[in-house]
Amino acid sequence: MGRYALVLHGGAGARRGVDYSREVPHMRGLVKVARERLAAGASALDVAVETVVALEDSGLYVAGRGASPNLDGAYELDASLMDGATQAAGAVAALQGFRNPILAARRVMEATPHVLLAGEGAAAFCRDQGLEPVADPETWFTQAGKGDDNHPPGVLAHGTVGCVVLDASGRMAAATSTAGVFGKMPGRVGDTPVPAAGTWADSHAAVSGTGQGEYFLRTAACAQTSWRVAAGASISEAAEAVIAEIGRLGGDGGLIALDREGRIAMPYNSQGMKRAWLTADGEVGVAVFDEGPRAA
Repeated sequence: MGRYALVLHGGAGARRGVDYSREVPHMRGLVKVARERLAAGASALDVAVETVVALEDSGLYVAGRGASPNLDGAYELDASLMDGATQAAGAVAALQGFRNPILAARRVMEATPHVLLAGEGAAAFCRDQGLEPVADPETWFTQAGKGDDNHPPGVLAHGTVGCVVLDASGRMAAATSTAGVFGKMPGRVGDTPVPAAGTWADSHAAVSGTGQGEYFLRTAACAQTSWRVAAGASISEAAEAVIAEIGRLGGDGGLIALDREGRIAMPYNSQGMKRAWLTADGEVGVAVFDEGPRAA
């Protein structure tokens, strides 16, 4: 068996002065669980999805249970995943009424000829697939971003979770999930459910984005990171260059990325990015602000 590695993020919306004492041990624990799964031979795709399900279900991040409502009071969730070995992808956008959008995205990938289902079509598909519904949104959702959701539609605050994995067989995968920007317009779709923009995995890299999705869409941020690696850049150089480009356009956010050797990049231009990692050498780490590395 070869070496394996993993990075996860809980969003690049971290702000100084906020207490992240629940998120930090939670992220560390998820990395340790993932390490055990990878050591036992689990696939990159399975570990990426399992990790994002745990992030969604925690209610600690602006994804899954931690979602905040849009301007009409509805909870619209987005997610996507990509298998690097086959470049198969699945996604859902503006999904209402279901607990784990990343599981819906996986079912789209595996049970349909499509990549992306949206809105009521996505919800009907989830019902047909027997995915777990949200019985009572008012008691289920924790609004993890409460206090940050009083933004007019033109002001793009954000929150996302994601995971990128290299498994012991050399396969890579990426998965990303979000409730979107705070106070978003109904029907707004950002980068998270769009392969190339918010999620990407191929034979060169696996990448997940978090930030102001409109800028990640405009730069094909996650795919661009991998294409830069394919052209000869290191994973760190590639990811930093993409974040710099987003910054030049006026956007903020971050990326988590790894290459087929297990080298890791975690750049961001926001105040902070909740992140945790397992290096190919077995090191486990977690950070929110500049106390941690941006590459390993």
